This record gives sequence, structure tokens and C-alpha cells, in this order.
Amino acid sequence: MSWYKSMFESAAKCDQAGIAVTRIGLIVVLVWIGGLKIYKYEADGIVPFVANSPFMSFFYHQPAGEYQQHKNREGELVPANREWHVRNGTYEFALGLGAVIVAFGVLIALHPWLPQAATIGSFLVFGMSFVTLSFLITTPECWVPSLGTSEHGFPLLSGAGRLVIKDAIMCGAALVTMADSAKATLRRMKTVSSPDLGSNAAI
Repeated sequence: MSWYKSMFESAAKCDQAGIAVTRIGLIVVLVWIGGLKIYKYEADGIVPFVANSPFMSFFYHQPAGEYQQHKNREGELVPANREWHVRNGTYEFALGLGAVIVAFGVLIALHPWLPQAATIGSFLVFGMSFVTLSFLITTPECWVPSLGTSEHGFPLLSGAGRLVIKDAIMCGAALVTMADSAKATLRRMKTVSSPDLGSNAAI
């Protein structure tokens, strides 16, 4: 049974590696997904989430339900729909949102040099994940629509819903990196304050 115990001992030593991989994963996802917001197909794709959200719908200029008539499938180009999205402010909002998401990723990436900034970045991602998860409640497109069978609605997630539910993992990952960055910040603060404490004691 020694091999069995050794296996768990080895697994137990992977906690720091796990935190590092979690941090790298967050950075890659945030920078990549945020960067994609400069492309119109990505901006078109998030319209149902934004238009139905009580936290974000005010960023758009057209009536909330109007987007239903102007959906572009991924890779599809319908000039009239694109013109509507321009009037709606779809692309302007997507650029702003993308910049914010990339900024969160950059803040987390600063962990080795500025763990306090990484702590803030992780906390912001934690909060952002809750907003994203709220789409499951506010966005009808997150659930399989009624097609004449019993297979629709909760708990049958559509493609959009499956995209949103992943933020449950993002939420937990952000908490892990936030705690790790906060610990690093406290260690640095202790290191900086220790010499002062020593000199005061000598006096």
C-alpha cells in the first residue's frame, strides 16, 4: 500500500502548481476572449446577453427586444443586420467590454511583480462572473426553446447557456488566485515592516 500513499502524497504537493495553472488559465481566457470583442461576429453574439440584462441593457440604443430580428449567425454576414448593430451601439460596447476584460487579465498577470494589483484583478473577475451567471436568469436564449417536445427549458442548456455556465468555474478560480495574491501581498508587507520593527526594538 506504500505506492497508494505515495500517490496521494505526490498529489498533495501539487497545490502550488495548481494555483499557477489556474492563474495562467484565467489570464489566457480573459485576454483571448476580451481580445475577440474587436471582431463583429463576437460582438453580435453577445447581444442577447446584454440586451436582456438589467445591469447592461442601457448601453444599447435600440429597444431591447428588437435584436431578435437582426441576429447574425456566427460567420454570417447580413449587411442590413450589421447596419442595425452599428445604430444599436453593439460594436462600441463590445470594444469597451473587451478592453475591460483584457485589463482584468493583465492585472492578474502582474502577480509576480504587483500581487496587490493581481488581488484586485481577481476580485473584479469574481464579481464579473456573478454578472455573467445572472444571464442564466435574464437571457431566454440560454435555454433550449420549445420545439414541440418536452425537451425545452430548465435544465436543458442551449449553446449560449453552456457558454455562460462555465463562469461558475471562473468564479472559483478567481477566488483561488485572489487569495494567493493577497497572501503574497501580506508577505511583502511583513518583509517591508520587519526592519522597522527591529530598529525600534533596538532603540
